[in-house]
Amino acid sequence: MSGRARLTLCSAAATLLASCALLPLVEPATWLLQAAFLLAVQSGAGAAARRVPLARPLTVAVQALVTLMALTLVFARGHAVLGLVPGPDAFRHFGDLLQAGSDDIGRYAIPAPLSDGIRLMVIGGVLVIGLAVDTLAVTFRNAAPAGLPLLALYSVAAGLFDGSADWLWFLVAAAGYLMLLLAEGRERLSQWGRVFGGASHAPGEQSGPVAPVRTGRRIGMAALGVALVVPLLPLPAVQDGLLGGTRAGVGAGNGSGGTISAVNPLVSLRDSLNVDEDRTVLTLRTNSGNLSDLYLRIVSLDDFDGTTWKPAKRHITAVPDDFPAPNGLGPDVKRAEVTTRIAAAGSYAQDWLPMPYPPSGVQIKGNWRYEPVGMTLVGDHGQNTSGKTYLVTSLDVQPTAQQLASAPKAPDSIRRDYTKVPDSLPTVVAQQAREITKNATSGYEKAVALQDYFAVTGGFEYDTQVEVGSGRGAIARFLRDKQGFCVHFSFAMAAMARTLGIPARVAVGFAPGSPQADGTVTVSLKDAHAWPELYFEGIGWTRFEPTPTRGSTPTYTLPEAPGQAVPALPQASRSADAAPSAAPSASASCSATDKKLGNCADPLPLDQTDQGAGGTPWYRIAGWALVGLAGLALPLLPMLWRLRRRSVRLASAQHAAATAAGAPPGRRKDDADGRRADGGEPAVLLDLPPQEAAEAAAGHVLAVWRELTDTAWDYGIEPDEALTPRRAAARIVRIGELDETAGRSVHRVADAVERVLYAPEPRAEAGLADEVRRVRAALRENAGRRTRVRAVVAPRSAVRAVWDLADRWSALKTSWAARLATLVRRPSRQQSG
Repeated sequence: MSGRARLTLCSAAATLLASCALLPLVEPATWLLQAAFLLAVQSGAGAAARRVPLARPLTVAVQALVTLMALTLVFARGHAVLGLVPGPDAFRHFGDLLQAGSDDIGRYAIPAPLSDGIRLMVIGGVLVIGLAVDTLAVTFRNAAPAGLPLLALYSVAAGLFDGSADWLWFLVAAAGYLMLLLAEGRERLSQWGRVFGGASHAPGEQSGPVAPVRTGRRIGMAALGVALVVPLLPLPAVQDGLLGGTRAGVGAGNGSGGTISAVNPLVSLRDSLNVDEDRTVLTLRTNSGNLSDLYLRIVSLDDFDGTTWKPAKRHITAVPDDFPAPNGLGPDVKRAEVTTRIAAAGSYAQDWLPMPYPPSGVQIKGNWRYEPVGMTLVGDHGQNTSGKTYLVTSLDVQPTAQQLASAPKAPDSIRRDYTKVPDSLPTVVAQQAREITKNATSGYEKAVALQDYFAVTGGFEYDTQVEVGSGRGAIARFLRDKQGFCVHFSFAMAAMARTLGIPARVAVGFAPGSPQADGTVTVSLKDAHAWPELYFEGIGWTRFEPTPTRGSTPTYTLPEAPGQAVPALPQASRSADAAPSAAPSASASCSATDKKLGNCADPLPLDQTDQGAGGTPWYRIAGWALVGLAGLALPLLPMLWRLRRRSVRLASAQHAAATAAGAPPGRRKDDADGRRADGGEPAVLLDLPPQEAAEAAAGHVLAVWRELTDTAWDYGIEPDEALTPRRAAARIVRIGELDETAGRSVHRVADAVERVLYAPEPRAEAGLADEVRRVRAALRENAGRRTRVRAVVAPRSAVRAVWDLADRWSALKTSWAARLATLVRRPSRQQSG
């Protein structure tokens, strides 16, 4: 197998291996077989075009056309001419499939079903990446930049899926890239001769890869090892808060649609309560007659490790039209349906959707997912609450104290998950819980005793400046110091309840906000709150309020004496900086009489802008990915241009030398069809006339001389066009401080230039390319580190690319001006005699 064929095969294999990172996103994985077949067709078209040979742009065009026809055959056969040639109908069908695929991505959780639209997006994306990799690595003979599209393919998959096997897909993609690099290195080294190609060994020498190949493999393995180990190191990270006004750390904000996880909300909740300038984050209107019980719940923290509470990792599904009944709620418990319309401020970008609990239905545009255990909604693919307006239907569950006191034992599944207490929890927590509830006879009475201890009788003080604390003794320190804010109270009560065998978790969200004169309720950052939820069979998860001076005490926990009315409910908590309204607060509900008189404020509108399928559209993601790739590639353009120019110049010298060595003038020592025996590009045309052959030889030698002077320029020796080749060579040797061997190489190239300029029959000489490489090695050895790096990354001679463009632009303008003058010039009329 030739080096070019091996490189083509490795290019397709590297793309296919990198595309394996998409396997967790879609099921079944049969699309990978189709992608492999179409990649083979695409690569075969490129190999055939290069064999002809065609110009490089034409080769890429042929591959793109063949790829389009293959996609048409697979996805739009019934809409194409002869089932293969795409027309307007085929392109419209492609557009419909892409739109359907975009809708499916927004509708389904990961792994998504393999619909036709998703299949086209996945396979089409793999083929686009495959074309880019083949173009860079094979057509343009530069495999290193081909890692950028491979990285883009892997990054898209890694950004959408947060699984434990991410390292495996990285390893597979990295192996494909390294295989591509090694194939290119072997193909390049094989052209330098048998020593570097490893074709022969000294007698008795052990067979194996030669030094350059071994070194390349070692470098590749070392780079792979570093890339695998660095992500595992305990490096510092920055995460946003749960309640902050910018991207929250909870939820699938990274685009994960299969599972959700969260960060510790302790610090972020305290920061929300201690903001210097309070601001409104939510505005709502509701028909609830009891605003003091209108808590907006964001997420539940049900995983307790002895140090802190956090959300467990949960599976998420599509948002149902009607939510199921909350877990544990019996038919004999009084309830009322509440409708609440909520508008989030543009500055409040929260992944989780604040809602009254338990919700029974949500109307919202965007890309949202439903977490069934906590009955919460979480944004997917970057979706958040910024500027959203949504309608929530919820239940106002109104149990009695008798129902709670007579609740039967919770199911084993609930007790197993929600009474779990780690061994690291200090024993003082359980001891104090038993001491506080020693006179209680039921789980309900124990829960009320704990609530009263924290809120009324225990002597605790509410203070948001207290450190949240960490470590195993955080709750014990809070019980000893008796100072803290809602996080301390809710965490401590939930932990104590679990030690008593009562299923408990912690809810995080917002306490009831401040009623306004227009009938709305505003919720600010300082209304951020945490409270415990305890489970009672027949009622479900029930809110308690242990934090003093915050929120409102639930009615079912207040004492009732015979013949005594229920005490007045405390007012909903207000922000510390909120000033009282001068006008009386209107009721949140609006009667029929008020509506007739026009005294009701207009309801909050739902989103006026079309949110589409929600999240960031796929084409925008692709656009930004291309912009990112362009941003990465732009600084490398001078280096890539210089590498390409050097390769072309030295290759032309080698081909010219091969023509001169033993071939008649105008004839080259290659096979009869005009291609090199080793599969390389053809050097010169066959059967050139002697004059044209001499001009070609002169051009090759002058190209080598230009490469030598440009190499010296890269290392700080600016060219002087006024000098003769001989004097310019002496100047390079003197300034570059070259040794005798390198100096002879410089003068040999200069002598060759003088011969092709002044000899009657100029001929190319063999070995000039090797002389330039020898000079370049000597200049590099004598230069400092900074000069060496600049010569590679930002070569000075790359400015010739700008000069070439300017010259071509001037020539183009001159050519078009001449053509235009020819078109408008009127023919002269001869006078008849």
